[in-house]
Amino acid sequence: MLFQLLAYLRFWLRSGNAHGLHSPFVFGLYTSVVRHTGLYKAYAAVEARRQQLLSSPGSISVTDFGAGSHTGAGRQRRVTDIARTAAKPPHLAQLLFRLANYFRPATILELGTSLGLTTAYLASADSRSRVVTFEGCPNVAGVARETFAALQLRNIDIIEGNIDHTLAPALAALPAPIDFAFFDGNHRYEPTLRYFEQCLAHRADHSVFVFDDIHWSEDMERAWETIKAHPEVTLTVDLFYIGLVFFRKNQPKQHFYLRT
Repeated sequence: MLFQLLAYLRFWLRSGNAHGLHSPFVFGLYTSVVRHTGLYKAYAAVEARRQQLLSSPGSISVTDFGAGSHTGAGRQRRVTDIARTAAKPPHLAQLLFRLANYFRPATILELGTSLGLTTAYLASADSRSRVVTFEGCPNVAGVARETFAALQLRNIDIIEGNIDHTLAPALAALPAPIDFAFFDGNHRYEPTLRYFEQCLAHRADHSVFVFDDIHWSEDMERAWETIKAHPEVTLTVDLFYIGLVFFRKNQPKQHFYLRT
Protein backbone atom coordinates (compact mmCIF):
# COMPACT_ATOMS: atom_id res chain seq x y z
CA MET A 1 0.00 0.00 0.00
CA LEU A 2 2.61 2.52 -1.14
CA PHE A 3 -0.03 5.13 -1.98
CA GLN A 4 -1.43 5.10 1.56
CA LEU A 5 2.03 5.29 3.11
CA LEU A 6 2.88 8.34 1.02
CA ALA A 7 -0.54 9.85 1.77
CA TYR A 8 0.06 9.42 5.49
CA LEU A 9 3.48 11.05 5.22
CA ARG A 10 1.93 14.06 3.47
CA PHE A 11 -0.79 14.21 6.11
CA TRP A 12 1.72 13.97 8.98
CA LEU A 13 3.77 16.85 7.63
CA ARG A 14 0.80 19.21 7.52
CA SER A 15 -1.19 18.01 10.56
CA GLY A 16 -1.04 19.04 14.20
CA ASN A 17 -2.79 18.66 17.55
CA ALA A 18 -4.71 20.88 19.95
CA HIS A 19 -1.78 23.28 20.32
CA GLY A 20 -2.46 26.32 18.18
CA LEU A 21 -6.11 25.52 17.45
CA HIS A 22 -7.86 28.89 17.27
CA SER A 23 -11.35 27.57 16.59
CA PRO A 24 -13.24 27.01 19.89
CA PHE A 25 -15.62 24.61 18.11
CA VAL A 26 -12.81 22.47 16.68
CA PHE A 27 -10.80 22.67 19.91
CA GLY A 28 -13.75 21.34 21.91
CA LEU A 29 -14.45 18.63 19.34
CA TYR A 30 -10.81 17.55 19.25
CA THR A 31 -10.17 17.50 23.00
CA SER A 32 -13.56 16.16 24.13
CA VAL A 33 -14.29 13.66 21.34
CA VAL A 34 -11.37 12.84 19.05
CA ARG A 35 -8.77 12.54 21.81
CA HIS A 36 -11.12 11.16 24.45
CA THR A 37 -9.57 8.08 26.06
CA GLY A 38 -12.26 7.01 28.52
CA LEU A 39 -14.50 3.98 28.14
CA TYR A 40 -18.24 3.88 27.53
CA LYS A 41 -20.47 1.00 28.58
CA ALA A 42 -21.53 0.35 24.97
CA TYR A 43 -17.96 -0.52 23.92
CA ALA A 44 -17.87 -3.87 25.74
CA ALA A 45 -21.08 -5.21 24.21
CA VAL A 46 -20.15 -4.32 20.62
CA GLU A 47 -16.62 -5.65 21.02
CA ALA A 48 -17.98 -8.92 22.42
CA ARG A 49 -20.03 -9.25 19.24
CA ARG A 50 -16.89 -8.49 17.19
CA GLN A 51 -15.13 -11.41 18.90
CA GLN A 52 -18.05 -13.69 18.02
CA LEU A 53 -17.74 -12.70 14.37
CA LEU A 54 -13.96 -13.11 14.40
CA SER A 55 -14.37 -16.66 15.66
CA SER A 56 -17.27 -17.54 13.35
CA PRO A 57 -16.73 -20.71 11.27
CA GLY A 58 -19.25 -19.65 8.63
CA SER A 59 -18.82 -18.38 5.06
CA ILE A 60 -21.15 -16.30 2.90
CA SER A 61 -21.37 -15.32 -0.75
CA VAL A 62 -20.70 -11.59 -1.09
CA THR A 63 -21.95 -9.17 -3.73
CA ASP A 64 -19.72 -6.08 -3.80
CA PHE A 65 -21.02 -2.92 -5.51
CA GLY A 66 -18.14 -0.72 -4.31
CA ALA A 67 -14.48 -0.38 -5.18
CA GLY A 68 -13.67 -3.85 -3.92
CA SER A 69 -11.11 -4.92 -1.39
CA HIS A 70 -7.40 -4.19 -1.17
CA THR A 71 -7.01 -7.82 -0.06
CA GLY A 72 -8.30 -9.25 -3.32
CA ALA A 73 -10.99 -11.30 -1.58
CA GLY A 74 -13.37 -13.21 -3.85
CA ARG A 75 -17.14 -13.69 -3.75
CA GLN A 76 -17.10 -16.51 -1.21
CA ARG A 77 -15.75 -15.10 2.04
CA ARG A 78 -15.44 -16.32 5.58
CA VAL A 79 -17.30 -14.18 8.11
CA THR A 80 -14.14 -14.02 10.23
CA ASP A 81 -12.21 -12.54 7.28
CA ILE A 82 -14.88 -9.87 6.69
CA ALA A 83 -14.81 -8.99 10.38
CA ARG A 84 -11.03 -8.76 10.29
CA THR A 85 -10.55 -6.79 7.06
CA ALA A 86 -13.79 -4.94 6.26
CA ALA A 87 -15.20 -3.99 9.66
CA LYS A 88 -13.98 -0.72 11.14
CA PRO A 89 -11.35 -1.32 13.85
CA PRO A 90 -12.39 -0.53 17.42
CA HIS A 91 -10.63 2.85 17.68
CA LEU A 92 -12.42 4.22 14.60
CA ALA A 93 -15.80 2.68 15.35
CA GLN A 94 -15.62 4.05 18.89
CA LEU A 95 -14.73 7.50 17.53
CA LEU A 96 -17.94 7.38 15.51
CA PHE A 97 -19.81 6.44 18.69
CA ARG A 98 -18.30 9.45 20.47
CA LEU A 99 -19.21 11.75 17.58
CA ALA A 100 -22.82 10.55 17.70
CA ASN A 101 -22.81 10.84 21.48
CA TYR A 102 -21.45 14.40 21.25
CA PHE A 103 -23.77 15.77 18.55
CA ARG A 104 -26.87 13.76 19.57
CA PRO A 105 -28.30 13.37 16.05
CA ALA A 106 -31.91 12.27 15.78
CA THR A 107 -31.53 10.89 12.25
CA ILE A 108 -28.38 9.00 11.26
CA LEU A 109 -27.57 7.61 7.82
CA GLU A 110 -24.86 5.02 7.23
CA LEU A 111 -23.89 4.11 3.69
CA GLY A 112 -22.28 0.70 4.05
CA THR A 113 -23.47 -1.55 6.88
CA SER A 114 -21.04 -4.48 6.51
CA LEU A 115 -21.50 -6.81 9.51
CA GLY A 116 -23.20 -4.07 11.54
CA LEU A 117 -20.51 -3.29 14.10
CA THR A 118 -20.17 0.40 13.21
CA THR A 119 -23.95 0.63 12.88
CA ALA A 120 -24.25 -0.78 16.38
CA TYR A 121 -21.87 1.84 17.75
CA LEU A 122 -23.86 4.64 16.07
CA ALA A 123 -27.17 3.25 17.33
CA SER A 124 -25.84 2.70 20.86
CA ALA A 125 -25.00 6.37 21.36
CA ASP A 126 -28.68 7.23 21.90
CA SER A 127 -31.58 4.77 21.77
CA ARG A 128 -33.88 7.65 20.75
CA SER A 129 -32.01 8.16 17.48
CA ARG A 130 -33.05 6.49 14.24
CA VAL A 131 -30.28 4.86 12.22
CA VAL A 132 -30.95 4.11 8.55
CA THR A 133 -28.18 1.94 7.14
CA PHE A 134 -27.63 0.70 3.59
CA GLU A 135 -26.07 -2.63 2.62
CA GLY A 136 -25.76 -3.91 -0.92
CA CYS A 137 -25.27 -7.59 -0.17
CA PRO A 138 -28.26 -9.52 1.25
CA ASN A 139 -26.04 -12.14 2.92
CA VAL A 140 -23.93 -9.50 4.66
CA ALA A 141 -27.12 -7.70 5.68
CA GLY A 142 -28.32 -10.96 7.21
CA VAL A 143 -25.27 -11.14 9.48
CA ALA A 144 -25.76 -7.46 10.38
CA ARG A 145 -29.32 -8.20 11.45
CA GLU A 146 -27.97 -10.92 13.72
CA THR A 147 -25.62 -8.31 15.21
CA PHE A 148 -28.48 -5.91 15.93
CA ALA A 149 -30.58 -8.68 17.47
CA ALA A 150 -27.70 -9.91 19.63
CA LEU A 151 -27.18 -6.37 20.95
CA GLN A 152 -30.93 -5.73 21.30
CA LEU A 153 -30.76 -2.60 19.17
CA ARG A 154 -34.22 -1.65 17.94
CA ASN A 155 -33.52 1.81 16.48
CA ILE A 156 -31.96 0.57 13.23
CA ASP A 157 -33.57 0.24 9.79
CA ILE A 158 -31.46 -1.66 7.26
CA ILE A 159 -32.08 -1.16 3.55
CA GLU A 160 -30.77 -3.87 1.23
CA GLY A 161 -29.69 -3.44 -2.38
CA ASN A 162 -27.42 -1.34 -4.55
CA ILE A 163 -27.17 2.11 -2.97
CA ASP A 164 -27.34 3.60 -6.45
CA HIS A 165 -30.97 2.46 -6.49
CA THR A 166 -31.99 2.56 -2.83
CA LEU A 167 -30.59 5.87 -1.58
CA ALA A 168 -32.84 8.32 -3.44
CA PRO A 169 -36.19 6.76 -2.41
CA ALA A 170 -34.97 6.34 1.18
CA LEU A 171 -33.97 10.00 1.35
CA ALA A 172 -37.32 11.05 -0.12
CA ALA A 173 -39.10 9.09 2.64
CA LEU A 174 -37.17 10.69 5.52
CA PRO A 175 -39.51 12.73 7.74
CA ALA A 176 -36.67 14.97 8.98
CA PRO A 177 -33.28 16.26 7.82
CA ILE A 178 -30.14 14.13 8.06
CA ASP A 179 -28.37 15.09 11.27
CA PHE A 180 -25.42 12.74 10.85
CA ALA A 181 -24.24 10.71 7.86
CA PHE A 182 -21.40 8.21 7.58
CA PHE A 183 -20.27 7.52 4.01
CA ASP A 184 -18.61 4.11 3.67
CA GLY A 185 -20.49 2.61 0.75
CA ASN A 186 -18.31 3.08 -2.32
CA HIS A 187 -14.66 4.09 -2.43
CA ARG A 188 -14.71 5.65 -5.88
CA TYR A 189 -14.82 9.28 -6.96
CA GLU A 190 -18.07 9.50 -8.91
CA PRO A 191 -20.34 7.50 -6.54
CA THR A 192 -18.91 9.25 -3.48
CA LEU A 193 -19.68 12.66 -4.96
CA ARG A 194 -23.11 11.53 -6.14
CA TYR A 195 -24.08 10.21 -2.70
CA PHE A 196 -22.76 13.42 -1.13
CA GLU A 197 -24.86 15.59 -3.45
CA GLN A 198 -27.96 13.48 -2.84
CA CYS A 199 -27.59 13.73 0.93
CA LEU A 200 -26.70 17.42 0.72
CA ALA A 201 -30.25 18.20 -0.36
CA HIS A 202 -31.48 16.73 2.96
CA ARG A 203 -28.99 18.25 5.38
CA ALA A 204 -29.44 21.06 7.91
CA ASP A 205 -26.99 23.72 9.08
CA HIS A 206 -26.12 21.56 12.09
CA SER A 207 -25.57 18.36 10.08
CA VAL A 208 -22.34 16.37 10.31
CA PHE A 209 -21.13 14.30 7.36
CA VAL A 210 -18.32 11.80 7.98
CA PHE A 211 -16.38 10.28 5.09
CA ASP A 212 -14.44 7.07 5.55
CA ASP A 213 -11.03 6.27 3.99
CA ILE A 214 -10.48 9.72 2.48
CA HIS A 215 -6.86 8.80 1.71
CA TRP A 216 -7.59 5.21 0.60
CA SER A 217 -6.76 5.93 -3.03
CA GLU A 218 -6.11 8.75 -5.46
CA ASP A 219 -9.80 8.60 -6.36
CA MET A 220 -10.87 9.10 -2.74
CA GLU A 221 -8.39 11.92 -2.16
CA ARG A 222 -9.79 13.66 -5.23
CA ALA A 223 -13.35 13.17 -3.96
CA TRP A 224 -12.35 14.59 -0.57
CA GLU A 225 -10.80 17.68 -2.15
CA THR A 226 -13.93 18.23 -4.24
CA ILE A 227 -16.13 17.96 -1.14
CA LYS A 228 -13.93 20.41 0.76
CA ALA A 229 -14.28 22.93 -2.06
CA HIS A 230 -18.09 22.70 -2.19
CA PRO A 231 -19.63 26.14 -1.51
CA GLU A 232 -22.01 24.77 1.16
CA VAL A 233 -19.14 23.23 3.13
CA THR A 234 -17.71 25.71 5.66
CA LEU A 235 -15.49 23.53 7.84
CA THR A 236 -13.65 20.22 7.44
CA VAL A 237 -11.47 18.18 9.77
CA ASP A 238 -9.06 15.68 8.20
CA LEU A 239 -8.20 12.90 10.68
CA PHE A 240 -6.53 10.88 7.91
CA TYR A 241 -8.68 7.76 8.29
CA ILE A 242 -11.91 9.77 8.23
CA GLY A 243 -12.92 13.30 7.28
CA LEU A 244 -15.52 15.42 9.06
CA VAL A 245 -17.65 17.91 7.11
CA PHE A 246 -19.68 20.74 8.64
CA PHE A 247 -22.06 23.35 7.21
CA ARG A 248 -21.91 25.91 10.00
CA LYS A 249 -23.17 29.34 8.99
CA ASN A 250 -21.46 32.67 9.57
CA GLN A 251 -17.90 31.42 9.72
CA PRO A 252 -15.06 31.60 7.21
CA LYS A 253 -14.19 28.46 5.30
CA GLN A 254 -11.54 26.49 7.22
CA HIS A 255 -9.80 23.13 6.84
CA PHE A 256 -8.02 21.39 9.71
CA TYR A 257 -5.58 18.45 9.70
CA LEU A 258 -5.44 16.79 13.11
CA ARG A 259 -3.70 13.69 14.40
CA THR A 260 -5.68 11.10 16.30
